[in-house]
Amino acid sequence: MYLEFSRIIGMVFVKIENTGNHVLFTSRSGRHFQMYHDQDCCERVLVEEIMGDLDDLINTPILRAEERSQNDPDADEHGSWTFYEFATIKGSVTIRWYGSSNGCYGVEVSFEEVCY
Repeated sequence: MYLEFSRIIGMVFVKIENTGNHVLFTSRSGRHFQMYHDQDCCERVLVEEIMGDLDDLINTPILRAEERSQNDPDADEHGSWTFYEFATIKGSVTIRWYGSSNGCYGVEVSFEEVCY
């Protein structure tokens, strides 16, 4: 189920895992979320960088959750960055995704709740 990113404000996560093409979140209440992109043939979308310490997001409420994007003017065809910024009382973290495609495919990142 798709979840508006800002709705995680107030949640407390006990585990966050970066696999490179997914970021997995487990909340204190046992809810699971994933940040990902379903890859198609002519695109590539991956976590390019994590700025900050993911441990700053563990066991403390999320105070800010924002998403923004920026086009890459130097991309061969189509490229853009998507930035997900989290803040807690312990610090802030930005997860930067980069997506490139031939222009026929979207490079958006999804954030959704998953049921196991």
